[in-house]
Amino acid sequence: GTGDQTYTITPDACYSVADVLVDGVSQGPITTYTFTNVLANHTISATFAINTYAITVTAGANGSITPGTGNVNCGDNASYTITPDACYSIDDVIVDGISQGPVSTYTFNNVGAIHSISATFVLNTYTITATSGSNGSVTPAGATTVDCGNSQAYTITADPGYSVLDVLVDAVSQGAITSYT
Repeated sequence: GTGDQTYTITPDACYSVADVLVDGVSQGPITTYTFTNVLANHTISATFAINTYAITVTAGANGSITPGTGNVNCGDNASYTITPDACYSIDDVIVDGISQGPVSTYTFNNVGAIHSISATFVLNTYTITATSGSNGSVTPAGATTVDCGNSQAYTITADPGYSVLDVLVDAVSQGAITSYT
């Protein structure tokens, strides 16, 4: 009506109204205020706070993601490093429910919403292929899969009437040995 004055409080992008003071009294985080039937001087002031968004970080067993779960200011970038433990590799990184593959870093650019990042890790395995020439054998023969950090023992056996001449491991002579781990 006559003598009324309405004020609109508008935060900048990435900000919210924190509080509005009318004549020194908090009105809370309102976005409009009307002085009705104005008959005296008044004051109105507003304060604003930057919006923050949670980024939830979840690392599976045998690895880590840094930094951990926390809030990021609106408009900022947030970078994460995915690190497998010894003997493990990154299996997959999931960002907001979408696979990113086995990436070792990920950055959320210009953050304006909540996000999530998680990673799974897989044990490294290696194949050892054992072969032997004629007149003897290596046990176990053929391809053997060994988990990273484990050991695999081999027995080298010459046929009757023969002896072990040499054993090569990764093309390096080990001499006339009958076992190797």
